[in-house]
Amino acid sequence: MTEPRIRVAAYVIRHHDVPQLLVFDHVGMPQAGTQIPAGGVGPDEGLEEAVLREVAEETGLLTATVVRHIVVEDKPHPDTGQPRRTSFFHLQVPADTPDEWEHDVHGDGQDAGLAFACRFLALPLQRPLADNQDAWLDRIDLRWGTNSAADQPPSNFKFPNRP
Repeated sequence: MTEPRIRVAAYVIRHHDVPQLLVFDHVGMPQAGTQIPAGGVGPDEGLEEAVLREVAEETGLLTATVVRHIVVEDKPHPDTGQPRRTSFFHLQVPADTPDEWEHDVHGDGQDAGLAFACRFLALPLQRPLADNQDAWLDRIDLRWGTNSAADQPPSNFKFPNRP
C-alpha cells in the first residue's frame, strides 16, 4: 500500500464585521475552484511550521497565527486518487488584513509561479469550496457548517488528541 502524502490546510479567519474565511482562486484557471491555503509538509518540518509556510507562500500573509489543530483527514487526491493525509488548522489574522489582493506564489512547490486572487468570504459560506475543503469549518464554529450532504465528514477522519 502506498503511504499517504502528508499535507496541511489552513482555515484562516479574520474577525471583521462578521467572521470571514481567507480563500483564493487561481488567476486564469477557474476550473481549479475556490480553495484555502494547503500543501505538502517537508521531511523535517512540523505541521504548524508547514501550515504557516503554506499560508505565506500561497497568499503572502505573514501575520497569521495558529489557533489550533482541528482534524486529520484521510482522503485521496480528487484527480489522481493518490492517498493524502491532511491536517486542518484554524488560524487567525488581524481584522485590518486587506479585503482582497493578488499574490504571485513563491517557494518550490507545484504552485510556484502561479498567481492567486486572495479574498475573504463571510461565514457561513454560500457555496462549497473545491474538493470539499470547507467540510471541517463547523469544527471551529457549528454555525459555519455548509449543511451539504457532500460535505459531511468522511468515516475515516481522526480528531487530534482523541483516541
